[in-house]
Amino acid sequence: MKAFSNKKKLRSYREFLYILPFIILVAIFSYYPLYGWAYAFYDYVPPNQPTVADPIFKWFQKLFSNEVQIKNTVRVLRNTFAISGINLLCSWFPMIFAVFLNEIKCRPFKKFVQTVTTLPNFISWVLVFSIAFNVFSTTGVVNEVLKGLGLIEQPINFLQSSDHMWFKMWLWNTWKNAGWAAIMYIAAITGIDEEMTEAARVDGASRMQIIRHITIPSILPTYFVLVMLNIANFLSSGMEQFYVFQNSFNTDAIEVLDLYVYNTAMQGGYSLATAISILKTIVSVVLLVVTNKISKKARGEGFI
Repeated sequence: MKAFSNKKKLRSYREFLYILPFIILVAIFSYYPLYGWAYAFYDYVPPNQPTVADPIFKWFQKLFSNEVQIKNTVRVLRNTFAISGINLLCSWFPMIFAVFLNEIKCRPFKKFVQTVTTLPNFISWVLVFSIAFNVFSTTGVVNEVLKGLGLIEQPINFLQSSDHMWFKMWLWNTWKNAGWAAIMYIAAITGIDEEMTEAARVDGASRMQIIRHITIPSILPTYFVLVMLNIANFLSSGMEQFYVFQNSFNTDAIEVLDLYVYNTAMQGGYSLATAISILKTIVSVVLLVVTNKISKKARGEGFI
């Protein structure tokens, strides 16, 4: 028994050593930077030395006492909630895409579609914007085609218009990430017991009936876990996409919370930007805890 216990301990130590490099990386790149939160309690204007704010919660108070700041905060929160809300409401799209992709019987065509839809995930947002510029700018393909067909006389500057900005950002995000997001659902579909589908076919079920009564119910747990995680990250709508697409004409509609923090910091407001980031993190943690409790009540288990 003692030898067995020693082997079990040795195996536990070995498994810990396997994940130790990843723990170190997380500590260095995720937790060590939290030291920068101290700037929220200082008056810092580079390149001067930071001095302790008076009062110490000065920048947090400014978020709710300055009329201009309140207006800007409400605006960026509106954009963040709108864009994240659209992404959340349309989170079913990759699941349905994966279901129908799995139904393609021609393997070469199936692999082609999966490859074409997955590759955009590995393209940087800078390159995505260059594609958008070549397609939708005043000298882009769309305007040239519309002028050639005689539908317009003057080119339309799609990229400098704030009309339907939230929906346009969702379209670009979906084009870039839908194929990659579908991979998890395809993996879940491959785990479905083949005996159930074979039994359904024997009973005369059509392909749509199999999808409706077997495939979709089987991958719904995966969908709900991903939805819960998206709710927990509701305020983290990202920055790179909105940074490359922003300009002076659409800033009011495209500036989300992460981008607002970056722009504030680049204008010298490091302390204010840090204070906003801290509040965002606190709200995100609260959302994570709440969604985890909802998951435990609804599914019987949480994801943390």
